[in-house]
Amino acid sequence: MLTNRELEVLDLLIQGYNNNEISQKLMITNHTTKAHITSIYNKLNVCNRVQAAVKYISMQQQKA
Repeated sequence: MLTNRELEVLDLLIQGYNNNEISQKLMITNHTTKAHITSIYNKLNVCNRVQAAVKYISMQQQKA
């Protein structure tokens, strides 16, 4: 489903970091961060950060 890098981006997104902060933490460009976030949204079938966080956390809880 999500790549390792997408999971890293999603984890930071869930923690409340903005795109610039995610880019700095992962040492990637802002453009790459946006591309990862778009891919995450598409794979999770969501439209925003809150929906992505809720859906991913819900999926993790279902696995447990």
